[in-house]
This record gives sequence, structure tokens and C-alpha cells, in this order.
Amino acid sequence: MKKQLKRKCIVYGLGIIVYAGAVWGAARFMLSDQEKFAIFLGTYLLTGYGAFQKLSEEIMEKRFPVEYILVIFATIGAFGIGKYMEAVIVMLMFELGMLAEQIATDRTKRSIAKMIDLRPTYAIRKVKGQEVQVDPSELKMSHIIVIKPGERIPVDAVVLAGSSTIDTKAITGEAMPVEVYKGDKIYSGCINLSGVLEARVTKIYKDSIVSRIMETVEEAQNRKSQKEAFVTRFSKVYAPIMVLLSVLIMVVPPSTFSYGNWETWIYKGLIFIIVACPCALAVAAPLAFLGGIASAARQGIVVKGGNFLESLVKADTFIFDKTGTLTQGEFRVARIKAVGMTEEELLKLVAHVESYSNHPLAKSLADAYGKELDPDSVRSVKEKPGFGISATYEGQRVHVGSRRMMDAKRLLVDEINEPGTVVYVCVGREYAGYVLVQDQVKEEAKATLTWLKEKYRAILVMLTGDTEKTGRAVGRELHMDYVYTDLLPEDKLEQLEDFMSIQGEAEKLVCVGDGINDAPMLARADVGIAMGNLGSEAAIEAADVILVKDDLHGIVALMKIAKETLRSVSQNITFAVFIKILVLFMAVIGYFGMWEAILVEMVVVILAVINSAGVAGYTA
Repeated sequence: MKKQLKRKCIVYGLGIIVYAGAVWGAARFMLSDQEKFAIFLGTYLLTGYGAFQKLSEEIMEKRFPVEYILVIFATIGAFGIGKYMEAVIVMLMFELGMLAEQIATDRTKRSIAKMIDLRPTYAIRKVKGQEVQVDPSELKMSHIIVIKPGERIPVDAVVLAGSSTIDTKAITGEAMPVEVYKGDKIYSGCINLSGVLEARVTKIYKDSIVSRIMETVEEAQNRKSQKEAFVTRFSKVYAPIMVLLSVLIMVVPPSTFSYGNWETWIYKGLIFIIVACPCALAVAAPLAFLGGIASAARQGIVVKGGNFLESLVKADTFIFDKTGTLTQGEFRVARIKAVGMTEEELLKLVAHVESYSNHPLAKSLADAYGKELDPDSVRSVKEKPGFGISATYEGQRVHVGSRRMMDAKRLLVDEINEPGTVVYVCVGREYAGYVLVQDQVKEEAKATLTWLKEKYRAILVMLTGDTEKTGRAVGRELHMDYVYTDLLPEDKLEQLEDFMSIQGEAEKLVCVGDGINDAPMLARADVGIAMGNLGSEAAIEAADVILVKDDLHGIVALMKIAKETLRSVSQNITFAVFIKILVLFMAVIGYFGMWEAILVEMVVVILAVINSAGVAGYTA
């Protein structure tokens, strides 16, 4: 928390203590009106310092902060007619709301700062045949760098020598590593898994892809933070009307039909503006939103602000990442074809040979085998990036790898046109079959997307860094309206911006993702939803909503909660406005004094609390 905000919290807490002391002192001792005025004025200035400061800043910038003007006008009016305690209470309630908003804003900014930083702390530069460790920011265009197995790529570059497999999960979100060779582009933040690479820098540190991702997230958050909350929009209409009416009450009657009776009508005008002070209105919507947030939390959904529930009700376009969001993000053996042996024997052979690899496929093959591996039975292991692994297993030379490896051995193999990764196997010079490994679509994905289409007539879009073949296969299975493949994070953001540009004022866009590569989209969308259990910290911090259980059914529950919350908001606002108008009329004609008005205001607040409690207990 920033020092300024901490200081304000301390001042506010001190103001409450001073106010309590002032109330006790006024009740305990026989104080004169001047003494009460001095005590409560000091408390008022202490608690209202932030409001006056904000008002002055807004006016200096030639803006008209209606909510600040209304509350200050009302409380000064209360002081003018001797209602010191009521004036301070109003200011305390107002400042509490402003303080909560500032704390939430500060938390969001700190969340961005805590985002996982994938930028490496060093780079290895090749200078006159020698390897020198330098800070990545010192690298210039065309410098030659060396990336060893296990190291992060420091800047965007192009491979000059060597071959390897690269873990691009941080950038594309895809769990399957890619093979790179001479001439291929490599991106900062990715991890070199196997071979040593020599590359030429194509973008300096600050322009590399990971740096751009983090900058984009911050910019997107800043743009969205400028959106106005529901109550603020309402106050822009309500506050000026109330101020104008109160002034008319003070001026018109003593100038016309009640000529000269200024004191009476100024008193009524001050009562009017105090009654008009939107205490109940100020809590009517926040209480309902708080109830909705509490209901979501009970069901494993973290909502970072009530305004996102409001936006969800208007959502018509839903953009999804693929891997880890619509699919499991974990590879499973989909099919085995064995030649000259049983499928179980082939899987046993492949699992043992692959057990020496750090490739993600190795784990999926071991899981599919399901039995304990015997590492002592595997000898003379040799791994060639982009090809596969060769090893001696139980006296036989076994080769497990890509189609490229089989072609190098001039073997005829099965042609597989299905999405996924094919692991071919040969024993000696004989083709032994293949294992097809695929990322599985989540069980709840189809039901969730179908519900969105039926209930909201939603446009469903999938953006993925995966290949066209794999991406379109998943899109067809889930009946997506649009599928875009082979995308980098900035490409995803560009597609999202295109969809947002054609939306109407009343339409909202929701984005669902799980990786740091999705963070810019999650931050820029009207509502960003992150998968909380397996999702990256970057996505979780950038998102507005977090599905803690990683269950897409949570989207259905979230949409129902949002609808119920907005129903409660509408009820609270309507009732508060109706009672407010009634009390204002009664106050003007003289049937309501100040204490009666305050009592009614408290009743409205209590009823709003009860109604909002129903939302908090709602189970979707």
C-alpha cells in the first residue's frame, strides 16, 4: 500500500476516534454551542480533508465532481443549521466509500507490479570467440548470444547455429515445445530445453516480446480503470438536480409567495439538501455488488469488483484461450498402433526410452504405461533435438521420435492427419508403430459453451498459439464461431481489439485464459476471467475474475450470480429513489424534520442490507 494511502487510512481512523470522543464529550459535559461547533468542526475537517483536496484538484483540472460537491454542500449546510453530529456522520460515510475505492485501485496496481517477470537476469554474449556474461539490457542489435539448455532466452533473436527444442509456454501458452533450427526466430522468455543455440539479436531488451507483454498489461489496466462505476454515473444526474432544487427552495418562496421569510426557507432548503444527501443511494448498489461477490466467493469464484458483474450481464462476445482453458493442457495418449508386437509392449518400450528425456511427452507416456520403470534396462541413450531419442533397451537398439527421424532411416511409416503429436518407433531397422498424443478437451467445455450460446446468444471465439490443424479441430468439436491460430500474445490482443471495435455501447466482451501470454487480453477485455488453479500468476493478477477451481462451469455460475446481483441492485436503487423522493416532498411541506429523515434513511439502508444478503446467500 502506498504511503499516501496508508496515511489517509490513519487519518480516517483517527477521525473516527476523535468523533467518538466528541460525541461522548457533548453528551457528558454541558458544552456551549460554540464549543460543540469547534469540536465537531475539527473532526469534520479531519475526516473531510480528502474530499476537500479531491474537490480542489478536480476544479483545477476544470472538471465538475458532482458527488464531492453534493456531500460538501450538504454537510456545510448541516453545520449552518447546527446539526454538527449529522454533518460529520455523512462525511465519514462518504469518505469510507472513497477510501475503499482507493484501496481497491492501489491493490490492482500492486498486483501488476507483482506479476511474474520472465525476463532473465543475465545473457551470454559471444565476443571474439569468448563467452561473456552480461546484463540483457546491454545487448545491442546484431550481437551474438549463446543460449544453453535450461536457460531462458534473454531477447528476441534468430538462430545462427545449433538446433534445439524450445518451451514456448510463456509466450504462446502451448505446452508442446517447438523445434528450432538455423534461421528460425526465438523469443525472449522462452526456455531452451536441449541443444546449445547461437543466435543473433533482432530486438533489444526493452523491445523484446516479454517486456512488451508486461507493458501492454499495464496500459490495458490503466485504460479500463477509467471506466465509471454505476453509482458514479447515476450521481452525475442526481446530484446537480438535488443541488438546484435545494437552492430554489431557499430562494424562490421568500422572493415570491412567502416574501421576506428567508430564515424559514433557508432552513427548509438545508433540510432538503441533507435529506437529499445520497447515503442510502451510495450503499444501495455497493451492498448488492458485495453480496454478489460474496456469493461468487462461496462457489470458488473470485470477483475483483462489482462493476465486472454489471459488465457480465451485458456480455455478448466470449474469447477463449485453448490450452489450459478449453483443453486440459496435459497430454494424453490417444491411440497406439503396434507392428510386430502388442500395444502394451510398444508402450512399455517407448516409456522406458523416453524416461531419459525432459520433454513433456515423456511424462504422458510414462503415465499411460502406468507401471514402474526400470532405468537400468536402458543404456547408451542419445538424444538429437528435432529428431528424437535412440537407446539400447533389453539388448535392442530402439529409436523413438519424429517423422524426421524415420525419414532419416528411410522407413515407411503411417501417415497421421489427426491433430496431436505422433511419436514413431523403430527397433533396429524395423518399423514398430506409433503413439498418438493429444491434449484433451475439458469435459465441461462443450456444456458451458452451449449454455452461453443458448442463454446469451454469445459469439464464441478461440485464440491460440497452436497450429492451425490442432486449433481448428478443437474449434470444430466445441462449435466455436471463430478460430484464430498461430498467434503470439500481441496478435491475440490485436484480434481482441478488432472485436471490441465493432461492439456497441451496451455490448461487453469477456476473455478467458490461463497463461502469461493471455495477460494482455485479460487486462484489456471488459471482463477478464483467469483459470486460478493451473493458471499463471500473471494471468491471475491481470484478470478481473478468477475461477479458483479451474472449472469452466464456474462461468455459468458467474453469469447467474451477475444477473441476480443486478436484479438486487435495481431493486435497491428503485426503492431508495422512491423513498428519497417521498421524504424530500414531506420535508419541503414541513411534515419531516431532520431526525425523521435520518431515521427513514437508516431504514432504507437496513432494507438494502437485507435484500443484498439474499444475493450473498444465492447459489447458482
